[in-house]
Amino acid sequence: MKFSEYKYERPSFEKVQLEFQRLVQSIGDSKSADDALAAVRDINDLRAEFETQQQIAYIRNTMDTEDELYKAEQEFYDDITPMYEGLINSYYFALAGSKFANELKAHLGEQLLNLANLKTRIFSDCVIEDMKMENKLCTQYTKLLSSAKIEFEGQINTLSQMRYHQMSLDRDVRKKANSARYSFFEKNKEEFDSIYTQLVEVRSGIAERLGYQSFTGLAYDRMGRTDYGPLDVAKLRESVKKHIVPLCTRLRQLQKKRLNLKELKYYDESVQFKDGNAKLIAGEKEMLRLGISMYEGISKEAGSFFRNMVQNGLMDLLSKQGKSPGGYCTYIPKYNTPFIFSNFNGTIDDIDVLTHEAGHAFQMHMSKDFNIAEYSFPTLDACEIHSMSMEFLTWPWMDMFFGEDADKYRLGHISEAVLFLPYGALVDEFQHVVYENPGMSESERNDVWRRLEREYLPHRDYDGNEFLESGTYWYQQGHIFKNPFYYIDYVLAGICAIQFLKRFRGDRESAWIDYEKLCRIGGSMSFMDIVKSAGLDSPFEEEAVKMAAQTAQEIIYSYCEI
Repeated sequence: MKFSEYKYERPSFEKVQLEFQRLVQSIGDSKSADDALAAVRDINDLRAEFETQQQIAYIRNTMDTEDELYKAEQEFYDDITPMYEGLINSYYFALAGSKFANELKAHLGEQLLNLANLKTRIFSDCVIEDMKMENKLCTQYTKLLSSAKIEFEGQINTLSQMRYHQMSLDRDVRKKANSARYSFFEKNKEEFDSIYTQLVEVRSGIAERLGYQSFTGLAYDRMGRTDYGPLDVAKLRESVKKHIVPLCTRLRQLQKKRLNLKELKYYDESVQFKDGNAKLIAGEKEMLRLGISMYEGISKEAGSFFRNMVQNGLMDLLSKQGKSPGGYCTYIPKYNTPFIFSNFNGTIDDIDVLTHEAGHAFQMHMSKDFNIAEYSFPTLDACEIHSMSMEFLTWPWMDMFFGEDADKYRLGHISEAVLFLPYGALVDEFQHVVYENPGMSESERNDVWRRLEREYLPHRDYDGNEFLESGTYWYQQGHIFKNPFYYIDYVLAGICAIQFLKRFRGDRESAWIDYEKLCRIGGSMSFMDIVKSAGLDSPFEEEAVKMAAQTAQEIIYSYCEI
């Protein structure tokens, strides 16, 4: 069944609420563990029905944010989702307080009960209205980004489409393209600041009413982080500063030399080679056909999965006016299938989407038989291991997409993966500072960002761009607005993915077996247990960060003749 044929019907929240409350009550009233387990299964079925409709509406709204039908549906879910989360929270209370908790743990797994105990802290009826406002502000941010219509070289471009011009071989063109891009953010500066100020206020208020010292603790609990906390993440950031930042400075020096420039400016950073980045030799349809061949070459299971995604229209890839920027992969539970959303722009970004988001989707495919909503996919830190590792595990097939530029792609890819790590840590530390000091003014927030940029990205040169020099680059980072404290997950996963790349280069078959095992686990374990199960070293250990830097450097230097 194709995605276009999926039927959408707005659910009656009143009916969902009544049935959910009845089933939650039955967990408490159960006379046996079997009765409680039956109620849990019925709750998961009810959740699958509701969340399927919610996901279909979300996908179709992001495909066309100007579609009035799905714009209204997204507003409906923004309004009722906090109340729905209240129902989920009542379910967690019932699990955690069940007299059959030990038997439930034996059947459902320890992770679900651990999450239930954690999640009972993150919701109360007293914060429902604030959560509605939080959702509406996030949607307002998405709409603002989607409204971008940037005139450049005689055409109207979205933010995603501007990436093509920002990677032009003509330095003057890419400088002007960057100026045009950031003029959109400068023109809308007051609205970006206003949205974020309101988000910080409402989130901090929610945290206070729930008994947290700051939103930081609430955010960690929302993320389901059961086996590490802010101190562990701070340790990771310090390791990144010590071992990754110096390597990144050397990489920018190598890049400057390849480009034959006296100084590397911010608008040069996205161009790795003087004759241009690796060039795709295929359009969208050809990329999908080649994608099927690539995944069939990796494994029978992977090939079957990707063919199904293509044949059933479970991807929306091309950039167009009115479409939400960025990319994501989500899961539609009733159909047991993932969906990939992206904005192809004719650059190397496209292949990263095809591998990164497909990594998420493959994990969802492999763990689709769990009839426990929390196990369909793990906490987001572990999710990113699947996606970022898949980017590397597909390296042997890059010749199909890039031809003679395949090695150029590999060098650019591993370089960008390393260069990202300090930026990811910067985004995380910025949010820690903001939410520990929620009363900061807008200019004070921007000063914090600029100070941290100088620590994590000492090589960045804004070439006198006053707007960016004032600390506003973060306006475009959607995770800061919509997914607070998510971004460090990419850093955690990046360290793990480089470990997978090293193993894959040594023993492809063994590494793929471990990767499939990782995907099959789904969300049935905590982050640290998932890492251990795949034979990976903890990214919180300084030695793991140091070894990732060394591995990346060895691979990068092996391609330095390019």
